Amino acid sequence: MDDGTVTTGRDLPRGRVDAALRRRANWEQLVKFCVVGATGYVVNLAVYTLLLEIVGLHYVPAAVGSFLVAVTNNYTWNRVWTFRGQRGHVVFQGLRFLVVSTSALAANLLVLYLLVQAGLGEVVAQALAIMLVTPVNFIGNKLWSFRHRG
Repeated sequence: MDDGTVTTGRDLPRGRVDAALRRRANWEQLVKFCVVGATGYVVNLAVYTLLLEIVGLHYVPAAVGSFLVAVTNNYTWNRVWTFRGQRGHVVFQGLRFLVVSTSALAANLLVLYLLVQAGLGEVVAQALAIMLVTPVNFIGNKLWSFRHRG
């Protein structure tokens, strides 16, 4: 429907975002990503707590260790389920996933540090940090790691 307005280059990203938000497949993919993320969240916190309380690691190495276990879980499930129709070469796609996830880890560690310094307990701080970084992780993986090549 043309209302007579002129579309500028600046309007194009908003139009793409609006179109993406109207696609049911994107919402279904987001739900799957969140389900996978929930399993990764549980894995991350369980491994983090184990490394922190049983192994006795400092909270930063514990966060890195739990990240490595959780990212492996998440890559596997996102590849075979969430982004099933968007599979690329397993190594190249895995490397992109690792880059996005490592960026998310950096953001996670910053948020974790700030929350711990603010007085939150280490496990609660990690739980919040994971939730706060998840949107960055989804967008990076949707648009780069598992981008649709059509």
